[in-house]
Amino acid sequence: MPILNADLHCHSVVSDGTLTPEELAARAAANGVELWALTDHDEIGGQQRAAAAARAHGVKYLTGTEISVSFAGETVHILGLGFDASDAEMTRGLRQTRGGRGARAREMSEQLARVGIHGAYEGALKYAGNPELISRTHFARFLVEAGVCKDTGEVFRRYLTDGNPGFVPHRWASLKAAVQWITGAGGMAVIAHPARYKFTANEEFALFSEFKAHGGRGVEVVTGSHTAAEYVRYADTAREFGLAASRGSDFHSPGESHTDLGQLPFLPGELTPVWEVLADRIQ
Repeated sequence: MPILNADLHCHSVVSDGTLTPEELAARAAANGVELWALTDHDEIGGQQRAAAAARAHGVKYLTGTEISVSFAGETVHILGLGFDASDAEMTRGLRQTRGGRGARAREMSEQLARVGIHGAYEGALKYAGNPELISRTHFARFLVEAGVCKDTGEVFRRYLTDGNPGFVPHRWASLKAAVQWITGAGGMAVIAHPARYKFTANEEFALFSEFKAHGGRGVEVVTGSHTAAEYVRYADTAREFGLAASRGSDFHSPGESHTDLGQLPFLPGELTPVWEVLADRIQ
């Protein structure tokens, strides 16, 4: 298969991005993306809009989501690609996963109030729209708007991260459940941006081993937060575990994201791209 400009990881206003699915589709097309997936956090409500917009721009489409999972004390993200977006079991599982966000957000706001930052929940909700989908990103945007920090990078250095005000851990889905929702709906489970997790070598080996044992089949090798050395490292991991390789910018917003849609290096050639495995799921 020829080299493909595929971008299979980005976020819209349906979760914590700032563009609509339609705006993202237009941006992807303008940037030369040939195969696209919208992967909102724990949410598939934008899938029909994204697929229709991709079609209108002549861009091929795979359904997508990014599921939050708790593993070894860390939050890990598992991408689902090429699934049936009307699958009842997956829809139910994602709704349960989202359900804990509202209570967590109120606790985050209470912590920030204790250090003199008031109205954070209401401020973050203005960006989120839906209390079920409120996240740290929405709090970060509020803290920038309120002048507490100059940009979202400073927010995450000073607040909302482990050991800092506003950090509240959340129990997400299990790795097994997330992989089973995706595969049960006919899709492929992919470990997102593996270099971002603060795992020891043994913990990372356990993650990949357990993921594969549950039916996971892919890993994001080339992504916005990986360095060139990490592309090589996770290409090796893909080969070691017999996983297909994915590519995605993790684009959230023109003002915040380092990597734009479709602007990543191509996958190393000796890997099996996820889109080859999912060829019959491409719309």
